[in-house]
Amino acid sequence: MKYPATVDARILVASTDAGNAEMVADLLRRDFDGIRVTFDPAKAVDDFESHSPQVLVLAFPELAHAEQFYLGLYRLSTKIHTVAHRTVVLCDRSACRRAYELCLKQHFDDYVEFWPVTYDPCRLGMSVLLAARAVAAAVAQGPSRLELARQAHRILELEGLLQEQSAAASQRVEAVSQSISRAESDLHAVVDGLSREILAGAGLTEARRAGLTRGLERLGGEGIRVPLQNVQDSLEPVRQWFASLKEEVAPRFEPVRTLAESAREVEPLLLVVDDDHFQHQLLRRMLADLPLKLAFTLTGNDALAKLRSHRPDLVLMDVALPDISGVEVIRRIRAVPALSRTPVIFITGNSTKSVVAESLHVGAEDFMAKPFSRTRLLASIRRLLGPAVKLGEG
Repeated sequence: MKYPATVDARILVASTDAGNAEMVADLLRRDFDGIRVTFDPAKAVDDFESHSPQVLVLAFPELAHAEQFYLGLYRLSTKIHTVAHRTVVLCDRSACRRAYELCLKQHFDDYVEFWPVTYDPCRLGMSVLLAARAVAAAVAQGPSRLELARQAHRILELEGLLQEQSAAASQRVEAVSQSISRAESDLHAVVDGLSREILAGAGLTEARRAGLTRGLERLGGEGIRVPLQNVQDSLEPVRQWFASLKEEVAPRFEPVRTLAESAREVEPLLLVVDDDHFQHQLLRRMLADLPLKLAFTLTGNDALAKLRSHRPDLVLMDVALPDISGVEVIRRIRAVPALSRTPVIFITGNSTKSVVAESLHVGAEDFMAKPFSRTRLLASIRRLLGPAVKLGEG
C-alpha cells in the first residue's frame, strides 16, 4: 500500500555511497512515492533545494559523515531554512547513543539502527512516516497563539481609533447642523432687512408693493426654511449612525478581546544566540524573574534549526558567531514567511557604525552593545513583546 496520496511525502536519501543510497531508496519505494537520492557532494545542495524534501534520510555509514553533510547543507544552502523538513539518520548499534544525544540536541529529529543490517525492516518506514506527518502538522499549524495575540491587540487598537474617529466625525456633523441653523437665521435677517428697504422705497404702487411683500414672505418662509430643513433632515441618519456605532461595533470586538486576554497567559519563547557560555548565564540571571521560556544556541546554523523547529517569539542575536554571522542568520529567516515577523535584538561587543547599520538594514528591531544594562534589555523586551504578554514591571 502506498503512502496516502493526500499527503505529499517528498523524501531525499543522502549518502556518499551510491549503492547505499539506492538500497535505502528501494526499501522506501515499497511504501512511498516522491523518493530521490543524492550521493554527489557537489550536487547535494542543488538536489536538496530542487526537491525540497519533507523528510531527509541520512544514509551514511559513519554518523560523523551525516553530521558533516547536514552542517554543510546549512552552511552552503540559502534555502534550507525555508524548507519545512525532518531528518532521520541511519546508524549502527555502536553509534545509537551518540545519535540519540544528537536528536536530544535537535541536530537530527530521529535515528534508526540500520547498519550493517536492520532487524526491523519496517522501522525505517515508520520513522519516515512519522516525520512526514510531523511536517504536515507543522505546516498546517498556522500562527502561534502569541502571534494571534499580537494581531488581536492591533485590531483592538483599530477599535479605539474607530471610536475616536467616529466621535470626531459626529462632532463635525453636529457643527454642520449648527452652521445650517445659523445660516437660516442670518438669511431670515437679510430678507427681513431687504423687505423693509423695498417697502419703504418711493414710486411703488400699492399692487406692486403687495406683490413684493408676498414674494419676500415666501422667500423668508418656505423659500429658506424648506431647503435648509431638507439638509438638516439628511444629516439625521448620519447622526443616528454615529450615535449607535459604539454599541454596534463593541460586541464584534469581544472575541478579539477575549483572545488577546487569554494569550497574555502564554509564556513567550526567547531564543539567545551567542557563542559565549558566560553570556548565556548572565542573560539567564537577568531574565530569571520574567515569565519567559529561554532557549540557547551557540552557532548560527543551530539557531536556524531552532528557529525552524521552535518558532521563538523573540531572538537575542550576537553578530559574531563561529560559523555564519548573526546578520546572515536574520537575513535568511526574514525570507521565511512564518518567521519574517519574529522580532530580533542584536547583542554584540562590536558597535561600530557599519555593524549597527547592517543589523538594522536586515530588520533588527533593536541593537545593544555589550555590556548592556538589565533595565535597557527589559525595556526593549517589553516593547517588542508588547501588551500581548504579562511581563510586569520588574
